[in-house]
Amino acid sequence: MAGYVLPILFFAAIGAVIGILLTIASKVFFVKTDETVSKITDALPGANCGGCGYSGCSGYAQAVASGEAPPDLCKPGGAQTAAKIGEVLGIEVSAGEREVAFVRCNGNCSATKDKFTYIGTQSCNAVERFYNGMGECRARCHGMGDCAKVCDSGAISIHNGIAVVDAQKCVACGKCVKICPNRLIVLVKESQRYMVRCYSPDNGKHTRLICKNGCISCGICKKKCPSDAITIDNNHAEINTSKCTGCGICAGACPVKCITELPVCTTAEIKEIKKEKREPDHE
Repeated sequence: MAGYVLPILFFAAIGAVIGILLTIASKVFFVKTDETVSKITDALPGANCGGCGYSGCSGYAQAVASGEAPPDLCKPGGAQTAAKIGEVLGIEVSAGEREVAFVRCNGNCSATKDKFTYIGTQSCNAVERFYNGMGECRARCHGMGDCAKVCDSGAISIHNGIAVVDAQKCVACGKCVKICPNRLIVLVKESQRYMVRCYSPDNGKHTRLICKNGCISCGICKKKCPSDAITIDNNHAEINTSKCTGCGICAGACPVKCITELPVCTTAEIKEIKKEKREPDHE
């Protein structure tokens, strides 16, 4: 009998000692949790998109609690999240104006052509490393859908060879902005009325040859703009959003119609596009 009892008592004693040591260690090395950080983290949507400039929601929550970051940087959460964080901090917080992603390219399959057939990895970044892409325009949207793949809200899809943003679904997380190899995607304020759908650095003569929708840097929009909001930079027009009044004169004057009114597409319009082209719905 003693042969069974002694081992049992031995292991029981070891377990008791280990339990006591763990209890002591938990008291000695206890780290007090900041309730403010926890509450702010709970108020955030948990997207961990990095749109605020921090590694994730927890990192942003710590920065807000310490006063390092303002409480209105969460773009996916918008005004509702900003208000919740304000309640935690005991202050009134109003979120900035909503933003949406905008693709600065209208070089669809009907407007420009490919210079070769690409059969490699179906990725914008991959094809960009292969002679700056397969399109005649080196600054066009490659249409491989890298931006659509990283979009957690399903706001981006590929139609007629270029990326299209559903303005109603976009949460302005900025993931698409970071992944686009040609830097064609930017975040613009929802109130912005007009933008240039071209980012090509090629001169007007060359652009005429390779893309019928591309900006030819003629400067007509700049001359017609009553608020002096347009400049010609790197062979394409740029609209200063802080000066633009949304009059639409530039869009009407553009000979190639590459200045477009925002939003480019809504959910209903994208469904209509798919219906017309008989494209499968991947949403």
